[in-house]
Amino acid sequence: PLSSHEVAQGYKTLKERSAVVRFKAVGEDAYFLAWTTTPWTLLSNVALCVNPGETYVKVKAGDGNVYYLAEALAPSVLGGLETEGAPAYEVLERMTGKDLEYREYEPLYECAKAEADKQHKKAFYVLNDDYVTMEDGTGIVHQAPAFGEDDARVGRRYGMPFVQMVDGHGRLKEETPFAGLRCKPSEEEVKKGEISADPEVLKELRERGLLFSSPKIEHEYPHCWRCKTPLLYYARESWYIEMTKVRDALVANNRKINWVPKSMGEGRFGNWLENIQDWALSRNRYWGTPLNIWECPKCGKRISVGSRKELAELTKNPENETIELHRPYVDRCVIPCECGGEMKRVPEVIDCWFDSGAMPYAELHYPFENKELFEKRFPADFISEAVDQTRGWFYALHAESTLLFDSPAFRNVIVMGLVQDENGEKMSKSKGNTVDPMKVLSEYGADAVRWYFYTSSAPWLPKRFSDKLVQEGQRKFLGTLWNTYAFYTLYADIDSFDPSKYVLDRKSLSVMDRWILSKTHSMIRDVDRDLAEYKITEAADVLETFVDDLSNWYVRRGRERYWGKGMEEDKVNAFMTLYTALKAVTLVSAPFIPFMTEQIYQNVIRPVEKDAPESVHLADYPAFDESMIDEALEKEIDLVLKLVVMGRAARNAAAIKNRQPLKKMFVRAPFVVSERCHDIITDELNVKEIEFTDDVSSFTTYTFKPQLRTVGPKYGKMLGSIRNALSALDGNAAMNELKANGRIVLTMAEGTAELTEEDLLIEMTEQPGYVTESDQLVTVVLDTNLDAGLIDEGYVREIISKVQTMRKEADFVVTDHIRITFESAGSLARIFREYGEEIKKETLGESIENVSPKGYVKEWDVNGEECRIGVERV
Repeated sequence: PLSSHEVAQGYKTLKERSAVVRFKAVGEDAYFLAWTTTPWTLLSNVALCVNPGETYVKVKAGDGNVYYLAEALAPSVLGGLETEGAPAYEVLERMTGKDLEYREYEPLYECAKAEADKQHKKAFYVLNDDYVTMEDGTGIVHQAPAFGEDDARVGRRYGMPFVQMVDGHGRLKEETPFAGLRCKPSEEEVKKGEISADPEVLKELRERGLLFSSPKIEHEYPHCWRCKTPLLYYARESWYIEMTKVRDALVANNRKINWVPKSMGEGRFGNWLENIQDWALSRNRYWGTPLNIWECPKCGKRISVGSRKELAELTKNPENETIELHRPYVDRCVIPCECGGEMKRVPEVIDCWFDSGAMPYAELHYPFENKELFEKRFPADFISEAVDQTRGWFYALHAESTLLFDSPAFRNVIVMGLVQDENGEKMSKSKGNTVDPMKVLSEYGADAVRWYFYTSSAPWLPKRFSDKLVQEGQRKFLGTLWNTYAFYTLYADIDSFDPSKYVLDRKSLSVMDRWILSKTHSMIRDVDRDLAEYKITEAADVLETFVDDLSNWYVRRGRERYWGKGMEEDKVNAFMTLYTALKAVTLVSAPFIPFMTEQIYQNVIRPVEKDAPESVHLADYPAFDESMIDEALEKEIDLVLKLVVMGRAARNAAAIKNRQPLKKMFVRAPFVVSERCHDIITDELNVKEIEFTDDVSSFTTYTFKPQLRTVGPKYGKMLGSIRNALSALDGNAAMNELKANGRIVLTMAEGTAELTEEDLLIEMTEQPGYVTESDQLVTVVLDTNLDAGLIDEGYVREIISKVQTMRKEADFVVTDHIRITFESAGSLARIFREYGEEIKKETLGESIENVSPKGYVKEWDVNGEECRIGVERV
């Protein structure tokens, strides 16, 4: 036996043969046409059922037989029986389902009749019940009370005999014509030679002329949630918990739970509780928690034993207070009954889901021990499991806590989606698409795998798992955080920097320092808020964005601040700001990536902070400081960063390297950034000047062409003139007219044409020497016209970049001073000569000589000119 919530976990869609069977009416030459989706249950048929309020008909069909069936379904059932000149059927009589009640028919199988006769109960007649629908079948349903919930309910109401022609192994019994056949063999059993009863029953009925049809149907059929084999509806005695009596309490307690997502609690779980069934608690197995009920076979008295101590008292045997509470030991305990008989434990064990639902009490041995601890911890603040546990562990916890305490067992729950392969298919060994978790953990690390699950999608959605996706998260977040940590430790070690010896002076901080500190406290606030609301993916997004800002904007822009000798104020500010941000992000992300954060904590934070706990996971979660958050500055820098990104896109569109300086950049934006931020933009984009303006139309224009699909049918022969008129328009003026009036009016010799946006093919073009990047709110225009001075600067930046690359390739440390030698003719020699001081300053060069290169030598193409450069440590 399985409980209703276990059955609900394993439905599969099957395509199978159903059966429409002829049941011979007693006393007349007519048949009841009855339908079943489970032909094997026909061996146990004892009745037919119709809906008392529906209309039924007695018809003469095209096959020559007379049938009873529902009028609404007659066309679909009898369609196709037409003969030449005659319809499929002729209605002989109409009646209600109530009129058919108690009409008798001949038994389909003698084995069922013999069993009914043994029980001395009348059978094989028509019953009434509203569960019969007019949606499919014939409107007449075959009844086998041993194999269906509705069948059993209606059968009990009419006092029908209990006929069960299937044994406990799911095989048809010896007294049937199909002895030994499995009712519902699994696919594996069929492969091993098991014969399914359904096709054999259909074949036998066809040979007897009793099978009207066997239409193939697609329906949901329950399968075992563990082994995935099909289940049988099979009436048997079982012990139940009467959950229907506490339905209202179950529903009310569910409303106290914060479900993530809410739709799971209100929908899948909530709907389940609204239609709750009694819990079939007992199992006919050997192993499991023994059902703690002792029963007297003499008088029928029952006792539910609640503890070892009670068992020892009832059995009058002190040794039973320490007995092993499993079979066979507990089965040896006998309780004397008042009637003089001996009460013995019933043979069943308890549904294992009851054990899982008892977890909050069992783990603390409550109520026998830890009463105060249990009451302090119950209900649980938070639990999480996969979506399939809505009718498993989630329900078992909720049901038992409601029965015991009229309380939910947990306050918050995140329902997890299932993990699929990279193509969105369920992982299966048979498909060969499973992933070995230990291999993935070994290759990428636990942090990378954890981070993938936080960021790939909302927790409750299915997740497509692949190595590539894990690698992407490893690169974008973990790699970026690690590089930031490595950068800090590199320069902190060089300068023996100890943050415990300094205090952040907020008055002397740069704009970027104040920005990243504001972002740090905003990050702490936002992650803490999201986690409090169980928004895991959103919290991870905040962390990922912050780490990107910290590394790719703050650290990258401020590298040179760590290079100088000594510990001047700006350098201290840079170190303290980076340390503060790195410490915060380490503490905040520790629950997400526990291993990397522990290493950063042990190497960076614990050595310098006197009272730091032994582990990052023992440290207090950080709290944000509202006074450190500058929303206006964050908004301003956000726009600055957006302008930089758009400016880079414009450079790429113009195919101009970032190392080539440009004269000017024009910006149209929702607001003007302050002068303090202009240097960030000009430095990032290598432009000399930035100008904010409300009008950038002078840098762009628009061209218009007719949309032939719409203009052709409207204006026909005028099309050529329209094309010429559009090409002659002032593009910006025409666009303004279109935006203002919704149309452009053209006046030509042939007449006037009015064109709307759908009549036009519009293309924005740039004025020569300018390149534009735009979105709905912001437009960026770069002046790409180059003069001699700008071209020289481009050469200088290229040379500096080449020398820096060579320093790295030659394994020089960042503090090494070098000698630069080069060999080149033409303009490059002039550049080295005229801009030598700048080149030396940027590369820690002591000298530059135009001689045969020495040391580490490499050939370069510098903006199209050949050059050999040598670098050597001084």
